[in-house]
Order: sequence, then C-alpha cells, then structure tokens
Amino acid sequence: METVRIQDDLYTYVNQATLDQLVIPDDMPMAGGFAALSTDVEKLMIGELNTMCAEGAYPNEHLARACKLYALAKDVKRKKKHGIKPALKHLAVLKKIATLRSYNLHASELLLKGIAMPIQIAVEPNMKDTTHHCVMVQGPSVILPDASYYAEGREQQKEMLLNLWTGFAKQVLAIAGHSEEEIENLLKDTLAFDAVLAKHVKTREEWSEYTKMYNPMRTGRVAGMVKPLNLKKLLTDLFGFVPEEIIVAEPRYFKNFKEVFNADTFEMYKNWAYVVTLMDSCSLLSEELRDLGGGFRRAMSGIAANSVPEKFAYQLVSSMYSEPIGLYYGEKYFGEEAKKDITEIVKQIVATYQKRIATNDILEQATKDKAILKLSTMGLKLAYPDRVEDIYSKLVFDEKKSLFDIVASLRKIRMEDNFAKLNKEVDRSHWAMPGHMVNACYDPFVNDITFPAAILQPPFYSIHQTRSENLGGIGAVIGHEISHAFDSNGAKCDELGNLNNWWTKADERKFNKKVNAMIKQFDGIELPWGTVNGKFTVSENIADNGGMAVTLDIMSSSEGVSFEEYFANWAKVWCQKAKPEYQALLLQVDVHGPNYLRANMPPRNFPEWYETFKVKKSDGMYLAPSKRVVIW
Repeated sequence: METVRIQDDLYTYVNQATLDQLVIPDDMPMAGGFAALSTDVEKLMIGELNTMCAEGAYPNEHLARACKLYALAKDVKRKKKHGIKPALKHLAVLKKIATLRSYNLHASELLLKGIAMPIQIAVEPNMKDTTHHCVMVQGPSVILPDASYYAEGREQQKEMLLNLWTGFAKQVLAIAGHSEEEIENLLKDTLAFDAVLAKHVKTREEWSEYTKMYNPMRTGRVAGMVKPLNLKKLLTDLFGFVPEEIIVAEPRYFKNFKEVFNADTFEMYKNWAYVVTLMDSCSLLSEELRDLGGGFRRAMSGIAANSVPEKFAYQLVSSMYSEPIGLYYGEKYFGEEAKKDITEIVKQIVATYQKRIATNDILEQATKDKAILKLSTMGLKLAYPDRVEDIYSKLVFDEKKSLFDIVASLRKIRMEDNFAKLNKEVDRSHWAMPGHMVNACYDPFVNDITFPAAILQPPFYSIHQTRSENLGGIGAVIGHEISHAFDSNGAKCDELGNLNNWWTKADERKFNKKVNAMIKQFDGIELPWGTVNGKFTVSENIADNGGMAVTLDIMSSSEGVSFEEYFANWAKVWCQKAKPEYQALLLQVDVHGPNYLRANMPPRNFPEWYETFKVKKSDGMYLAPSKRVVIW
C-alpha cells in the first residue's frame, strides 16, 4: 500500500494503521474515536449495573430505581408477554376524539402522553432574559431525518426512503391487528400529512442558526394563527394560566398552520399521530417490535443488526437516570488529581484566550472589552456535578406495569417538571451533560462549558500523556467549546447568555466577513458520501479553528513542547471508521463537519503547521495565505 505523506493528508497519515484494524460492530454505524470511548464506558457501566442488580446493593435510591428499570428493560419474556397491547391502549384516546371540539378537550392529555401533536410546547430560558423562563412552541418532526430530504430535485431519494419506512410500518400495523385495507388508509393519511409538514417545518440548516428561534409574539396572536386548535385552553390546562407572550421557534410553520391542521385534515392528522407514535413506541415493546421499529434508523445508518437487550436496557436507563449514573461514574472512575490538572488546563486556555482578544489588532476596544467580560464570567463544569437534581427523586414508577407504561409515566413526570419551571428562575447550576457522556458542550444561554469525566481520558486527555498531546487533544476541544461563545451564533449573546448585540458596527462587519470566508473554505467539498454544506457547519468549523488557535498560542509560549505530537494527537482524536450510509446521513443532519475534514482543515490556517512539517505549495495540505482564516 502506498505510504501517505503527512504533508498531503494528516488524518490518514496518523490514523491509517488504526483504521485498517478497526471493525465496525454489527449494531453500530461507526467505530473508533468518540464511539470507542463511549463503548468502553457503556461496557463498564453495564457491568456496574449487573453487579448492583445481582447483589441487591445500591449506592442510593436513584440507582436502585435505575437498576430495577434496567432489569425490566432487558427482560425479553416479560416484554413479549405484554406485546403491543400497552401502546394500543395508550393510543386508544385518539379513537374517542371524533371532533375538533373533542380534540381540544383532550389536547393536554395527548401532549402529556407523548402522542404526536401538530405543535410542540416546552419551557426554555428566555433568550432575552436568561434568568427567567418562557414558553416556546414549534412544529413536529417529519418522518425522514430532515425536511431537506423533501426538497425539489430529491424526489427519487425521498420516495425510496419513504417506501423503506412504509415497509416497516406495515409490519407493525399488521401486528397491531389492522386489516390490509386499514393499513393502506392509515399509511396514505400518514404520508399525506407528513408531506404537508415537510413544506413548512425548518430544515436542520435553518435550526443551526439557533438565535433565529427567538420570535416573541403575543399569545393572542399565536392563538389566532393556530385555530382551530384552542391554544389558550391548552396553555391553561398545562400551566394554570395563559402567558402573555410565547416564543415561536418556527414562524413559517405557524404562518401556514391552518393548511396543516383544519377540519379537512383532522382525520388525516389523527391517523398520522397514531402511526408515528406507534412506530416511536416500538423500542419499549417486544423484541420483534423493537427490531421493526428501529429498522428504518438502522437502514439510514448502515447498521447491520439491532442491539442486544442488555445494551438497549442500559441506554434506556442511561437516558432516564443520566445524572445519578454520571455522578456514580465520575466519583468512582475519575480522580481528584486529574480533576485538578484539567481545571488548570482550562484556566490557562481561558487566560490565553483573553490575552489573544486583548492584543487583537482588528477589533475596536469596546468590542474587546465585552468579549473579555464574557470570557471572565464563563462558567466551568468539569467532570461531574456535586449533587443529583431534585427531578430524580420524582422519577418513581410501578414495577408491576409494562415497560412501555413505566417509561410513559417517567416521561410525563419529566414533562410536567419542565412545565413547572415557567414561574421559576433558571437554574444556572444545571449540567447539560452527565458525567459518563463522552462529549462536551457550550451553553450560550448560560455562558458555561461542560466537560464530563468520560471525555477526560486518552486520547483526549491523560495525566500520563505529554503536555503537547493533551493540548492537541482535550486542550483544543476545550478551546473549541470556549470558541462557541464567539461563533456565528454565540457571538450574538452577552456574558449572561442574553441575546444582545455587543459588537460595534464596524467589528460586526469584519466578523461576518471572516464567517463568510470560513463558509467558503468548507462549502462544496466533495467526499465519497456527499457534498459538505459550509453554511450548515460554520459554527463548528469556527470553534475548531478557535480551539486550534488558542492552543497553538500556548504551545508557542511553552518550553519543551512538540508540535509533531500536538498535530498527531489532534488528528488521532478524530479517528473514526463509519458506514457510508451513516456518513451521508451526518452530512444532512449534523452541524459538525466530517471527522476527516475536522482533522485536516484547521491546521492549514496556521503557520505552525507549515513550519513543523515544511509544507510547500505542491503538498496536499497547503492552503494559499489569502485563503487562510483565523477568527480568534
């Protein structure tokens, strides 16, 4: 095999040997990188839950309930005994609703049951006043992974995928006892309603500009837009009163709501709600139904086989009792020495970021002052929280019930808890991710970064790795999350997380010019599985760029460091082998760029890359100086 030069392809040079050895498990779409760490944590915690269940010894009440749910979720015989009946009983309310008047009487019940609705309602921090909550409304999801699949010119692909989904749905509806004629009518209405939704709901690209979700409107105005749905009654049933204002996340959808939901489409809507809710329920029913219900998702991702019951049970429990499990993992498997070390790395990166902004010769002083203020007030959530939130004490269930009924009851408790937050101040101590999750994030509306314990391990981080490796791994990822405070979305929020334009007009123009340059750098790149959308991925690409800029700055001012080790570990953390179907799906639904490009694109913008490996114009990873972009 021809040897790849690092100057031509950093990602392949560093990862080829690993990629050749990686085998994608039958029940997964990818292997390596984040997936490998997640699998290791999963195996570890499955072992912990099995031991707790076997010994009947639980560290606390939360894990006691988690273990009981885990045991029920992997009990194949018990689930087979209940079969599809729990879901059909749950959905029976739809048959009782013959008129729009009757629908409005039952709307809150449907919503709390998790039955598909023409609108979704949630309580979220108010983007203009993030210390308080607001009611936010948006439309439902379409059957395919994104509304972009329904776009003009993609008719053949859309039809093929909907036929695939319909094949699984027919089998589920047959198990539910429907005749061929009934199944035909149910699916005809479901696909027709889905087609109407697809014309008006947002695409993932539109959702990626999340600050555009903030469209406050008087409730009376929105109520008029969604007639014949009685919004004021629904809000009263959920909150005990009608808020004066609500936030409309999808204005286009609500502007066209009367086309979606009216007397003529009502029966069509009911059949859609029945079918899509039943399909979404399959994972909680028998193994046969879990297999059918997940068939479309597996096909879209190139996954060969369904996960085993034990793995499914863990993933379910991990989502329902995420914080108690994460806290247990963090306390047991993440040491204080590592927590202290990672805290120092984060503080150094923040300080270096402040220095870079202070010495920036492009921005005006007023903009720099605001940016530094935002950095100085940024919250740091590292490894795991100090305590479990109160909601977990409410997540109690009746073990005699079916798995479906148990999960439905827990989801209802969570929903009611969310609605109860409307009149409470925002809890800024809330962790966006649990300790056992291999990931990290920045919350723009709180202005904090979260780094769970599970990501703080090799190749991202280890107290046994060199400083250069840690800076190229977790250091750059920390810088990435900090940079989200100043990406194309985060830059619109101030130090408190409020939507607030703190830029001078001249600086805003200069910033937007750089954002456009970043879009152009990625847009239209052809890969074997599709074309990269530079606008869709721009916020993440800005963050990768910022993460590399700040850590290379630290490297340049440090003694005894190795840029070779830095760039090698940067490429190593993105190592991933994935199914082509999954890669194609990610291009449509994931705001992050493909791992191959995340490894290979950012280095080209920095002189350290060219100096370290003597990269010349004739090399594959050379980028002309005029096309190089450094934003932060």
